[in-house]
Amino acid sequence: MPILLCRVDDRLIHGQVVVGWGSHLGLDIIVVIDDELAESEWEQDLYRAGLPDAVEALFASVETAVELVPAWASNAAGAIILTRDIGTMRRLAERGALADIEVNLGGLHSALGRERVLPYLFLSDEDRAELKRLRRADVRVSAQDVPSARRVKLDELLEMKAS
Repeated sequence: MPILLCRVDDRLIHGQVVVGWGSHLGLDIIVVIDDELAESEWEQDLYRAGLPDAVEALFASVETAVELVPAWASNAAGAIILTRDIGTMRRLAERGALADIEVNLGGLHSALGRERVLPYLFLSDEDRAELKRLRRADVRVSAQDVPSARRVKLDELLEMKAS
């Protein structure tokens, strides 16, 4: 499955991903990479319940994903890779799983210690450190909540002050 989008979104599978990005990109499969969720069948079933019949959901740990990303990327079906946080994406990158794949920051919402940078993106000091680690792993990163929105590159994002 060609990897059409690699996205950090703390809500994982939801309408903006399935309808907004999915219909724009021609989505067939959503791969959620999350160590805890990979072990929870009932939570996986909850996420699958909101998907159209034509879209398959796969769940994997970081360890499993590192091994499977090359196979997913070479398959004919179009896939979106989702992680709940930047740290998980960084772990994939440091293991070489994100070569030539740009990471999209699509939704990190308000939480203790996070400050609003964009309407859909709240970052903590640790999030900013993880983004810098991603850059050091030679991963291109940008923020964009929906396909029609302006894409904000990482350098510009890191210079933004809390609003």
